[in-house]
Amino acid sequence: MKTSTLRTIKSLLTASLSAGLMLAAAHAQAQSPAQVFRVSAIPDEAPTELQRKFKPLGEYLEKKIGMKVEFTPVTDYAASVEALINKKVDMVWFGGFTFVQAKDRSKNQITPLVQRAEDEKFRSVFITTHKDINKLEDLKGKTLSFGSESSTSGHLMPRSFLLAAKINPDTDLKRIAFSGAHDATVAAVAGGKVDAGALNISVWEKLIGEKKVDPAVVRVFYTTPGYYDYNWSVRTDMNADLKKKLSDAFLALDPKNPADKAILDLQRASKFIPTKADNYTAIEAAAVNAGLLKK
Repeated sequence: MKTSTLRTIKSLLTASLSAGLMLAAAHAQAQSPAQVFRVSAIPDEAPTELQRKFKPLGEYLEKKIGMKVEFTPVTDYAASVEALINKKVDMVWFGGFTFVQAKDRSKNQITPLVQRAEDEKFRSVFITTHKDINKLEDLKGKTLSFGSESSTSGHLMPRSFLLAAKINPDTDLKRIAFSGAHDATVAAVAGGKVDAGALNISVWEKLIGEKKVDPAVVRVFYTTPGYYDYNWSVRTDMNADLKKKLSDAFLALDPKNPADKAILDLQRASKFIPTKADNYTAIEAAAVNAGLLKK
């Protein structure tokens, strides 16, 4: 057989093998699942409401980071902390206190990325149906519902302001309860299960706006001073490029753009701004002072 013929056969075999390998690689790529970016949030509202609020944001983030984004609900606040630390999810919507807990549990391996502008001076409200409850001191001898034990705006900060007013919820109140979520606290007060309740102002205003509570029956009798609260957090070891893409995506949401405004409205945000761990030192101090965080 001539040398030129052998070369031709060899070239054909090489080309055929290369094509085969390329097809196999393409098939394998088609078969392997797309990389999924998993997101969760503290369950401070009903699971269906959390899913509804996140859907447009998730679709927006998919386009910005080039990955499939999935919302993974958790059963309680502690589960959101463990899910991020143990790499079950990649990003979590934390309250200020749950962020502090995650930072503490992970030995400073959790980074807050962004927060809503509203979270720089977030507030809690105390509500009641009783005409004789008009200030914090009137709660003595009464029953009160907080939200979740790990909630910043539904427990930690309301407890902190009660203590500052020389009221110890554990000894000065007849009974305290934990509803588990802000909307559940409103339901407990409206239904007469407790004399008063504490929850975050954002959920209260949303329920009023949706006419799910009658402010003539259930009313606010005390609003706390402002404090830092919610943020979107990731693990500190996250790929720097992905971290930047996420931050940029949140910061790019523009209320003047109708599509962006729809996303912001669902998040009850005027806009997102950068944040940092140092913003939450007062929350950490309040948690230690209230005996909710050991140092």
